[in-house]
Amino acid sequence: MGVHAALAVHPDSGRGAAARIAGTVADRLRAGVDRLDLLVANTVAESRELMAGAHADGLDVLVVLGGDGAAHQAVQFCAATGVTLGLVPSGTGNDLARALNVPADPLTAVDAAVDALRHGRRRRIDLGQVGGSWFGTVLCAGFDACVTERANRLRWPAGPRRYDVAILAELAGFRARPVVVHTAGDRLELDATLVAAGNTAWYGGGVPICPDAQADDGLLDVTVVGRASRRELLRMLPSLRGGRHVDHPAVRTLRARELHLVGPDWPVFADGEPLGRLPSTVRCVPGALTVLG
Repeated sequence: MGVHAALAVHPDSGRGAAARIAGTVADRLRAGVDRLDLLVANTVAESRELMAGAHADGLDVLVVLGGDGAAHQAVQFCAATGVTLGLVPSGTGNDLARALNVPADPLTAVDAAVDALRHGRRRRIDLGQVGGSWFGTVLCAGFDACVTERANRLRWPAGPRRYDVAILAELAGFRARPVVVHTAGDRLELDATLVAAGNTAWYGGGVPICPDAQADDGLLDVTVVGRASRRELLRMLPSLRGGRHVDHPAVRTLRARELHLVGPDWPVFADGEPLGRLPSTVRCVPGALTVLG
């Protein structure tokens, strides 16, 4: 029996980049499968409905043409069904694709996916889980999550500048708050600025907040930024891109299979998507997802 694949396209990803290359990606993907369904969705509900329909028809592999938001929805589906996930990055962040060493160029990425399909290369990776939701990259609470929440509310400006505005607005009033991080072997109690639990290293479009995190080690890497003044935060932000923040005296790191976060009424985001508010229990589920490659 041949491979039945679906290409999930999110047309708005990458400011329309996904829509512009969808036809070419589909043509190349057909070379490696026996059946290809094209799933074009503009809403989360529509995406879920289309994926469920493809699964009912015997879907083997779901390839996502989109960014981290599209990948997050696909992770929920694939973890629940056992369908293999492939990624063709065309969003603004592409952090899960980066962690899985998927080529950044979408056409190179689809060629790599076809090669993996032809040679049967699949592997299992871990996922993070909070409540009933899965995440592939990083869960965060605190300053960075508050910035994301604020940016999502802003109607102006568009694009990355919206996050710059949100950062400045949050800096004006944000204060470190008492947080407790419980793990099986540790209890960390401190005034914290942010807590990040990484199944993989990157969030925010290439920021290695948990630089040593690996998706197949059965553990979450946890980065906790303690009390920091506005000036210290501004100085620390540039070091995030190189992962040098872990050397700052206000930063603590640990690793855990499961952690419980207790603190203020901070929003919680994972894969850039809202997943409630603190308190939260977060765990790593080894081998929860099968991916191409």
